[in-house]
Amino acid sequence: MTDKYSGINSKAGIDWTSVFIFIALMFIGWINIFATTCDLPFTSFEFGSKYCMQLLWMGLSLFVGMLILLSSDKYYYIYSYPAYVGALLLLILTLFVGRTVNGSRSWLSFGPVAIQTAELMKLAACLAVARYMSEYNFSLKRPRNVMVLCGLLLLPIMIILLQNDTGSAIVYCSFMFMLYREGVNGWIYILGFSIIGLFVLSFLLQPAVLLISLLVLYTIACGLIYGRWRQCAIYLAGTMFVTGILFFGSLLIFGTGLSFYHSLIGGSLLSLIVVGIYAYREKLQGLFLAMIAFVGSIIYMHLIEYVFNNILQTHQQKRILDLLGLESDLKGWGYNVHQSKIAIGSGGFTGKGFLQGTQTNYGFVPEQSTDFIFCTVGEEFGLWGTWLVVGLFGWLIIRLINMGERQQETFNRIYCYCAAGIILFHVVINIGMTLGLLPVIGIPLPLFSYGGSSLLVFTVMFFIAVKLDASGRIKSF
Repeated sequence: MTDKYSGINSKAGIDWTSVFIFIALMFIGWINIFATTCDLPFTSFEFGSKYCMQLLWMGLSLFVGMLILLSSDKYYYIYSYPAYVGALLLLILTLFVGRTVNGSRSWLSFGPVAIQTAELMKLAACLAVARYMSEYNFSLKRPRNVMVLCGLLLLPIMIILLQNDTGSAIVYCSFMFMLYREGVNGWIYILGFSIIGLFVLSFLLQPAVLLISLLVLYTIACGLIYGRWRQCAIYLAGTMFVTGILFFGSLLIFGTGLSFYHSLIGGSLLSLIVVGIYAYREKLQGLFLAMIAFVGSIIYMHLIEYVFNNILQTHQQKRILDLLGLESDLKGWGYNVHQSKIAIGSGGFTGKGFLQGTQTNYGFVPEQSTDFIFCTVGEEFGLWGTWLVVGLFGWLIIRLINMGERQQETFNRIYCYCAAGIILFHVVINIGMTLGLLPVIGIPLPLFSYGGSSLLVFTVMFFIAVKLDASGRIKSF
């Protein structure tokens, strides 16, 4: 990166359409913060109120954004590692002297200003990951490179989890979006979705039913891959036969005997020994992988049960059960989501009008200016308002992806994809939990949720992407 193309000369390549979309979202977000925090009837601005503080943060954020556009793009590459180390040290410091908010020790206070250090870490992680993956000898096929990359991501995740801020830690899953673009094997993502699906099914189905379903699924998969349907049918029949022997045999011998579920596990594992011998003789490596996957699924099912009963806190258990429709407590753990859905549904197609939302004005939805601010959009501006907001977010994310695709430098491309992935993850998770489609994990809606740290970090993250894109476009001419 040379000074010839850096600095103010690159302003000709700035994607002003994306900047306009970003500012529009920021302004719409402030309108909704004003609606949730102002006192009615409104007479004048109250300095010190949340909407005034957010307005000040907006001004500061945009000022910093303009400074970024006037700066040299090479600094973000050079200082990416120092920024990562600095943010990591702030995370560690927060563990010892941080302020606890809603059960999470994730805030550092500097007089009247409080900063959530996990937000700063997201930006620093984007820069550090982009820097490391853009090194000359980096390759995702080298185990050492993959281990270092995982370390860059797992280190802040572990510290954030120690702060009891699960939501901010889960955000790092968004880097999978960038990694897929950079060539990570798609089977890893299939495995990930399978793990999530098995997690959900372990609550919805009885253990024996789920195990039989997995047994049939893996048998069919092996039949499709190798076309040996006869052998697959024999294996399935043999498994059930051995299961019956274990179940009824133990019942006759010991009186009580094994449960059908444990008999099924025993029958499956004993049958796998025969399958293993057959796979070894026929040199079917894929069959060994299927066996490992099946055994791993059984272990994972028991691990889910153990973690749910012994590690998760009561409110986390209740939220999972409520999300899956297995339990409901509209006056307890499900209150926030229930009131949020009432607010969104009551807005209809056109909404009740600005400052006319009853759920908003009377404070029925807790955390409505932060985690559940999207329900204000639905109540006061209706379905068309939610479509507008989601459409603008989608448009912005697509433009960030396009910024990455037109970059010639690897650092620029990876950073743009990291930024797009983080914003996409925040939007999907926040709106999903507001609608009751996803668990409530407490992450903000970018540019909408009240909070200076989040607003400033998302602004800096976005304008760095715009700056790198502008410099890259100038260089390509």
